[in-house]
Formats: sequence, C-alpha cells, structure tokens
Amino acid sequence: MVNHQTIGDRAAHLSSEDLAALRENLREQRLFREEQLRQIAAAPRAEGPLRGPSAAQAEVRVELAASARMVLADVEAALRRITEGRYGTCHLCRRPVERERLMIVPQARYCARCQQVREAGR
Repeated sequence: MVNHQTIGDRAAHLSSEDLAALRENLREQRLFREEQLRQIAAAPRAEGPLRGPSAAQAEVRVELAASARMVLADVEAALRRITEGRYGTCHLCRRPVERERLMIVPQARYCARCQQVREAGR
C-alpha cells in the first residue's frame, strides 16, 4: 500500500514520496548547475586573435552562465518552498500545480494555465 501522507495542506496533491523524489531531483539539478557555472568560469578568456575563444564564443559563455544562474535560483527557491511547506502552489492563482508538471519541471512556480497566460502576455 502506498503512503499518501503529505507535508502541508497546500501540497495535498503530492505524497511524501513525491516530495522526496522532487527534492532529490532539485538537489541534483542544483549540483549540476553549480558544476556548470564552475566550468564556465574556468574556461579560457579571449586573449587576442590567435588565443582563447572568439567574441562569439565568449558571448555564448556569458549567456550560458546567465541561464545557469537563473535556473539555479529557481531550483534554490523551489527547495526553500519545500522546506517552508509552500511547494506545489501556483504563485498566481494559488491552486495546486499539477503533479505531472512538477515531475517534469520541479522548480515550476505556476500551474500550466497560469504559465500559458504569463507566456502569452510577453
């Protein structure tokens, strides 16, 4: 028999097993992004026309680092929400974020409907 005990009223749609798996996934993502940022920082810098990466490569490195930092911040925020018992609740409509969505994007802040509305408004 599966134990469906939950942590916090807002995460009632997630079992304790779901939360444990999501927390582990987020921790792995955090480690991956931290390592990615270390590797980007350790990459050689442009040092002239014959040495180091081209300007285009340097620009890609800057964009990759910015993206990794953004995802890392989202992952850390999701881990805080789990700790605080606020995980799995949409930041806009305050309804539960779909379990399936969280299993795919564990750092999701919005339910699928609100995410679509946000993206359409861009």
